[in-house]
Formats: sequence, structure tokens, C-alpha cells
Amino acid sequence: MMRLLMDMLSRLPLNALYAIGDAVVYPLMYYVVRYRRKLVRKNLRNSFPDMTDNERRALEKRFYRHFTDVIMEIIWSYRATPEQMREHIIFENLDEIQQWALQKGGIFFLLGHVGNWEWLADVQQHYTADIQEYNVYRRLKNPSSDAAMLSLRERRSGKGSGIEKNSLIKRLFDLRQDGKCYSLGLISDQKVSPKNAYYWTTFFHQDTSFLGGGEVLGKKFDKAISYVHATQISRGVYSIRVKLITLDPASTDKGWITEQFARLLEQNILEQPELWLWTHNRWKYTRQDS
Repeated sequence: MMRLLMDMLSRLPLNALYAIGDAVVYPLMYYVVRYRRKLVRKNLRNSFPDMTDNERRALEKRFYRHFTDVIMEIIWSYRATPEQMREHIIFENLDEIQQWALQKGGIFFLLGHVGNWEWLADVQQHYTADIQEYNVYRRLKNPSSDAAMLSLRERRSGKGSGIEKNSLIKRLFDLRQDGKCYSLGLISDQKVSPKNAYYWTTFFHQDTSFLGGGEVLGKKFDKAISYVHATQISRGVYSIRVKLITLDPASTDKGWITEQFARLLEQNILEQPELWLWTHNRWKYTRQDS
């Protein structure tokens, strides 16, 4: 059912989907369902204590409008051609990205839920060198929704490019044995359970834990590690600049790479705060819970 609905709606032009989002999805989500509004207000209040209530409320509304746009953009991209996608997502320093990947036999992209994170897989369509893109995902509870999202994610980067997180280590060993050069997208700003908290730091004025998968696996497999900096140029058009964190992860102290990710992510969000996914219960746990 989910795939059928996406297939039907994806036949519409993006502007038509935006119109549906503006007229139906946004008011329904924000005013009627009030989807996680209390949590978003709490997150914004704690993250921007110097803002006035009116400024935070305006930011809140901008966030929900952008969140609605992302939903519409994901649906539209289900049928979008590579040529169409190139008009909407621009990789600024592709030559550098490929150079780092080829030098180390692979590159890890650490990214947050900024801009339209689902469109990162489009980098496969931009490579001029022999590099295969993979992206780690967490299986959704609803089988139909999971199948639809996996199909969407693999549409541009190729069959088998989506790696379920529990299969990641095995796949990385397989890739090392095959000697293939690859890039790997790792969303690294999720809520972290106390038992999985790898590193703690101050993030938006709050004690915050981060996952360590990108750092630990980058060291183990000796790949370049980078941050994906996303900005919005205009509605539905995103600019991506990949910033190198290190070409030699094994030489860094524990937590250093994750700290660099946290600082780069915070800087990225501050540029356009409405682009981050504020509906995540990011600060549910404290350091004491760990």
C-alpha cells in the first residue's frame, strides 16, 4: 500500500507536491495532529536560550514547513531521473571526494539529518571514478514501509547499496576482501541509548551522547572519514560540500573524530537551523543514565 501510494504521488511534478504539502500536509501535521510539537518546542527552547519566544515560534514553523517539503521531495524522487536530480542536489567538491576515496580505497560520509538526507545516495550518479556508494539504514518496523524506502534508496545508488545496520560489519569485511573502492553514508546524529553511548560532549548547550560507529569502523578499516555539510540554496535545491575530517583515523585519539563531527554538525545546523530534524528526542538520556 505504501509503495502504491508513493508510486501514484511520484507521478506529479514537484511543484504540485509542494502545493499539496502547503495546503494539506503542513496544516494537518502542525495544527491538527500537532506531530511532536511539545518535543520540538522543548528542543528549540534548550538549544536556543537567547532567542525570544516569537523567534523560536517562527523557527518552529519554518522547520515544520521544511519537514513537509522533505516528505514531498522524497516522494517525487521515487521517479526522478539522474538528470532531474542533478538540478536539485549539487556536490561542490566531487573531485576532492573521489581523490580521498581512491587514496584510501574508500571514504566514510558522516552526516546528520540536515537538508534532505535521503538524497545523499544521489552521489553515485555523479562519480566519474569507479566508486560504489553504500548507505547504512535501520529497518523500519512496518515491512511495507521498509520495502518502499529501501527501493527508493537503492533506485539511484544500485541494488544492494542499502546496508541494514546489523549487516554492516560483515559487508565491510566482504568489501575489503573484494578490494572495491566505495563510499559509505552513515547518519550519525540519532538518539543514542545509554548502553550505546560512545562519546559525550556539549552540543547546543546540552550534554549530548554520540554514536561511535563511524569513528570505530573508520579506524578498523582504515578509510578516509569526512563530514557532509548540507545547505539549502532554494526550495528543493541543496548544496553538498564534503569536509575531510582525517585520512589517517588510526592515528587519532579516541573520541577526536566524533568530536569533530559534533562541531561540524553544530556549525552546519546554526547556518540554517530549520533544516535539522528537531522531532528527534535527541536529549532523552543523560550522562548519568550511561
